[in-house]
Amino acid sequence: MEYRRLGKSGLKVSSLSFGSWVTFVNQLGEKTASDCMAYAYEHGVNFFDNAEAYASGESEKLMGKILKKMNWTRDSYIVSSKAFWGGDLPTQKGLSKKHLHDACHAALKRLKVDYLDLFFCHRPDPETPISETVLAMNDLIQQGKILYWGTSEWSTDEIKEAYKKAKKYNVRGPVMEQPQYNILHRDRVEKEYKYLFEKYGLGTTIWSPLASGLLTGKYNDGIPKKSRFTVKGYEWLGDTIDSVDFKKIKKVGEVAKSLSITPSQLSILWCLYNKNVSTVILGASNLKQLKENLKSIDYLDLITKQVINKINR
Repeated sequence: MEYRRLGKSGLKVSSLSFGSWVTFVNQLGEKTASDCMAYAYEHGVNFFDNAEAYASGESEKLMGKILKKMNWTRDSYIVSSKAFWGGDLPTQKGLSKKHLHDACHAALKRLKVDYLDLFFCHRPDPETPISETVLAMNDLIQQGKILYWGTSEWSTDEIKEAYKKAKKYNVRGPVMEQPQYNILHRDRVEKEYKYLFEKYGLGTTIWSPLASGLLTGKYNDGIPKKSRFTVKGYEWLGDTIDSVDFKKIKKVGEVAKSLSITPSQLSILWCLYNKNVSTVILGASNLKQLKENLKSIDYLDLITKQVINKINR
């Protein structure tokens, strides 16, 4: 496994990490989820990603149960949560000080840990002043409840404002952002965030490296019945199919074949080629998938600028 600094922080995160979005509870039961986490940990993964919204909190409960069973030393892994969608009531959502406080403590209870290594603002909240969110996150750091805080799918202007407020109040600013990044979805990371990488050394924990499985090529001829596109609550994923560049996906398959690796592995390696990517969050609906994706790290040397140019052309 390769380890990278999370932005300018001193925290070393495995370049491949394991997340629970869509899969935990919806597609993975306790046995398979436990097998996947154990395999990932044994192969050098030290970051496990979660959120209050995933399976309405049940994903964190499942991960917490597994973490307790594994009995890994707390200094050997990193675990995250995200706050924004905690419930239907006005006080159960957004990025107010109250909700961030409540969401953090609820996540600690579900995950069965004393502190969160990473805590994300899952989306920007136009109804809460960014200064309130920045100060609330700093309070959680001061209380020892979280170590680092960050954002997810925030605009450059919103992140810049967070840094500005943190400097004004002499408190901790965001360390990382969690954006979608893959061969089909590039502009935000490569163009919009360029300034943030250069100015602030922002770290990234990127999600959907396989574009929800599209880059595997298995959807080229239609959507299988048991795919994540048919999981209850995630039907919106299927609405994006009509705008997909399947010519690009087929090209990825051709380049992968020429390198004797799978399209999934090539897509993950393409993400890792970007030096501004701190870690690529992998999801898996079974252990076989996870093994294939983690194997990507063995082929890092195959990914040259020429290979990248072939894909990007």
